Amino acid sequence: MGRLIYSAISSLDGYLADEEGRFDWSAPDAEVHAFVNELSRPIGTYLFGRRMYEIMTFWETADELPDEPREITDFAALWLAADKVVYSTSLDAVSTARTTLERSFDPEAVRRWKAESDRDLSVGGPHLAAEAMAAGLVDEVQLFLSPVIVGGGLRALPANLRRRLELVDERRFEAGVVHLRYTVTGEPV
Repeated sequence: MGRLIYSAISSLDGYLADEEGRFDWSAPDAEVHAFVNELSRPIGTYLFGRRMYEIMTFWETADELPDEPREITDFAALWLAADKVVYSTSLDAVSTARTTLERSFDPEAVRRWKAESDRDLSVGGPHLAAEAMAAGLVDEVQLFLSPVIVGGGLRALPANLRRRLELVDERRFEAGVVHLRYTVTGEPV
């Protein structure tokens, strides 16, 4: 049975992007990127909303760019090997291989995929992750906290959702980024 994992890189104050939509401050260095790659190896399927999918399409051809460091080409290979599901009412079609377009998020379908999968699933993007969390589908939350405060913007975690989490791993990186890994216990808060 696969787990559904929500992983995000956020500011210390909990935002994925600032009020102008910028997230350049969260670009991982080589050490963090290599660690993200290791965490991504068990992922067989990525679930994305439209905006996150459009950002992630970069990886479809990243392995063709000249002189890219190993952590970039490594993640590109992981991306190409994984299935992707995009939830969007506005996209006419997808532009990447191994990608399915769904018009709405169906919690029961995701529950079936988890039960039938021998690999983990990842949910990307805070809006889709919020839907998955509200449906009780997310098994693990992984946050990379960047050493920056942006003061507002796109929240990494949904407002008005209460879940008890158990810290199962943590790691500090040279650049000041901290990785926190939690399992969702399902216990009331």
